[in-house]
Amino acid sequence: MTHKTLHQWKSISLIEEQVTLPNQQIITHTTIKHPGAAVILPVTAEGEILLLSQYRPSLKKWLLELPAGTMELGEDPTQCAHRELIEETGFAANTMISLGQVTPLAGFCDEIQHLFIAKQLTPSDQYQCDDDEIIEIVTMSHKQLQQHIIDGKITDAKTIACLSKAALCGYI
Repeated sequence: MTHKTLHQWKSISLIEEQVTLPNQQIITHTTIKHPGAAVILPVTAEGEILLLSQYRPSLKKWLLELPAGTMELGEDPTQCAHRELIEETGFAANTMISLGQVTPLAGFCDEIQHLFIAKQLTPSDQYQCDDDEIIEIVTMSHKQLQQHIIDGKITDAKTIACLSKAALCGYI
């Protein structure tokens, strides 16, 4: 299998490669290579959910979404979840439960998003967003969050997937 890197940005690259399909047809396919990410559903002791109102330059608008972030090279998904939760919300979790994973963009990206629910939250002094992150913390009930999804105020796929998985597993 031959491939070439068309573009590299941070730990994400755009690769063009020859791929043999199950029917033995050889095609040229372009893939975004991504190290993976952790998505965290933080639940407070009162049962409220912490979300981010985050400005997304690609869309040029604010999105309501769960905390999430890209894994560092060699980083365990659970470690990433703990790190991103602290960096983006200023809270640490004493309990981090894996909810499995989703493949958000399988047609052109190999990213795997690892889903977690975070409980027993405590304030942390290591709150530090990345330079390109503009974030406001929002707290709401599970019912309010569901209504925001129904009303189209929350359109972020990873948020909807993580919330759905947590609800289906009986965590919320």
